[in-house]
Amino acid sequence: MENPRPEKVAVVDEVSRKLTAADAVLLTEYRGLDVAALATLRRALRDAGGEYKVYKNTLVRFAASNAGLAVDDLLTGPTAITFVTERPDGTPGDAVTVAKALRDFARTNPSLIIKGGVLGDKVLGADQARALADVAPREELLARLAGGIAAPMVQLAGLLQALPRNLAYGLKALIDEKGGVPAEAEPAAPAEAAAPATDDTPAPEATPEPAAEAADDTPAAEATDDTAAAAAEPTQES
Repeated sequence: MENPRPEKVAVVDEVSRKLTAADAVLLTEYRGLDVAALATLRRALRDAGGEYKVYKNTLVRFAASNAGLAVDDLLTGPTAITFVTERPDGTPGDAVTVAKALRDFARTNPSLIIKGGVLGDKVLGADQARALADVAPREELLARLAGGIAAPMVQLAGLLQALPRNLAYGLKALIDEKGGVPAEAEPAAPAEAAAPATDDTPAPEATPEPAAEAADDTPAAEATDDTAAAAAEPTQES
């Protein structure tokens, strides 16, 4: 711009700053929308974390050039810019949620046309910008990611918890199969009678065997027979 007026310079600086700070930018054509419809659209976008602004295309071109964004092809006809910033509660805005708000509004207001946008440092065409509305919201994606990370940890914790329990079941089944726990053998009490004799204990006397007594009586029987024979001989001579 040659000799720009201060107000134009201020607008260019504002747009440049918003383009740089926004997480995403969606450009729409608003031809045919009245003031009431635009107010309704702004409220819906604000709740989703978007700020809906209308600038002159020439000033937006300078601002986009300063931000290093090639969006000249999107700046034709009456163009409004939706900056994805933050929600009224201070939480970050979401390009997907803002795109859904634009799509829902366009269903009842065909005059609103999504022309394209910028996501990060990538320029999106009309089809790509509209496709954002079909993506799951950030909160849902984060929940899925957290669930995907947590699921293996939960399975591992359950496995570790089940190991001792399964081991106990296995041991019990093995014991039952073997007939129960074997009773421990009681230690034998020391027998006092079986205690070995010491050197001071006198040995028991030997008991004479019956056979020996019979042998001693035999000669006496023979002597008795000889006496009877001697007494009978004189009787025969007389």
